[in-house]
Amino acid sequence: MSTGYALAYRLGITPWERAGEVAKAGFDALLAREEAERSRPPGRALDLGCGRGQHTHELAARGWEAVGVDNIPRAVEAARSAAGPGATFVVGDVTDLSESTLGTFDFFLDVGCFHGLGADERRAQGGGVTALARPGATLLMLAFQPTPLPLVPDGVTRADIEAAFGGWQLLSVEPADTSGMPGPLKRTTPQWYRLRNGA
Repeated sequence: MSTGYALAYRLGITPWERAGEVAKAGFDALLAREEAERSRPPGRALDLGCGRGQHTHELAARGWEAVGVDNIPRAVEAARSAAGPGATFVVGDVTDLSESTLGTFDFFLDVGCFHGLGADERRAQGGGVTALARPGATLLMLAFQPTPLPLVPDGVTRADIEAAFGGWQLLSVEPADTSGMPGPLKRTTPQWYRLRNGA
């Protein structure tokens, strides 16, 4: 999957970025909910599989100390070139997260990264996020449902997410806005999952 994303960035084919722009109002509402439960500034946020930093930049603009991590160097370079105050970017693997490199966090965002991982990789990401999570930290994840569609991430079930994030409480599951997605992706029935670290 990483090879596919690397090629997509090289060719400038990034439909997920357009989808994010179209669905921005709904995404902003989800972030506002996170921030309503916190004092100001809201804390540290980690954007998992950040790509060119679309959401990391938004988090920083809203007052988070935002860190984006992605394993595609070209995408991270693009994110760094556009970085404003409060946003930093790291080339790294979401299945091998290191506290010594990244620190700890109050909020984790995963927009379409977890659902493209294999079972072992999902468990590794869940364990890494848990190790970096401060008590009461929350995770907001956009994930496709399982699908047989070609050239699309395999998707995950609620059970897959709960298995990878043992010790986290699933707070809500809500349908995602698909209006900006290409037709086939709308059939993946994407959901927003919100979890809280029970530690």
